[in-house]
Amino acid sequence: MLTVNEVSKLTGVSVRSLHHYDAIGLLKPAKVTEAGYRLYGDDELARLQNILLFRELQFPLKQIKTILDSPDFDWQEALAQQIRLLELQLAHMQKLLSFAHRLQEKGVESMDLKAFDAFDKKEIRQYEEEVRERWGRTKAYGEYQQKVKGRTDREQEEIVSQLMERFAEIGKLRQGSPSDEAVQKQVAGIQAFITEYYYQCTDEILRGLGQMYVCDERMKRNIDKAGGEGTAAFVSQAVAVYCDKGSAS
Repeated sequence: MLTVNEVSKLTGVSVRSLHHYDAIGLLKPAKVTEAGYRLYGDDELARLQNILLFRELQFPLKQIKTILDSPDFDWQEALAQQIRLLELQLAHMQKLLSFAHRLQEKGVESMDLKAFDAFDKKEIRQYEEEVRERWGRTKAYGEYQQKVKGRTDREQEEIVSQLMERFAEIGKLRQGSPSDEAVQKQVAGIQAFITEYYYQCTDEILRGLGQMYVCDERMKRNIDKAGGEGTAAFVSQAVAVYCDKGSAS
């Protein structure tokens, strides 16, 4: 666990910003000590990394929170996008460095005008726009924005709590088979719940969510906390069965 000061030194995010992220629910610490010190673990640092990615892309904090809290947020995709963006930025810096060295050696008069292409950031801007398009304008995200508009934080927390209760109900059945009728009814209930409170949850989207329930450590931990150890894996299997049946019908 790292203190807020240690996280600030590690990431370059000011302590004041971290306190603000906590206050608006964007980045909550893993725990707060009796003395009031915020402590952050691996999951919180991973979330902070995604926050920094979207801040780099000029997303407002409120929108970042909505994206990261959305059930279909794919942290692996976001990480891959961050890596690609960093690669583009690194390549750009290398071009600038080479340009500066040539300028130092030959002077301005001997420089080829094409060398000034090193200042061109078109490829970076184009990729940034693609990422913004991916996270800011998807149909599901648009539906989600409409549904959450006007909700208070308390109402949103209540909806999340109700979703966790559904996972808890499946957790009670995890000693059986994922294909049991009672389990499949619970999966159908989750799909309907997401459609009602978030966005149209197609079988394709639901299948992706089922995979995230075991791949995303934060989601896995929360689901297992609600339904007991192994619930996330059981739900993932049950979702796969449900979606396979839908594809076959």
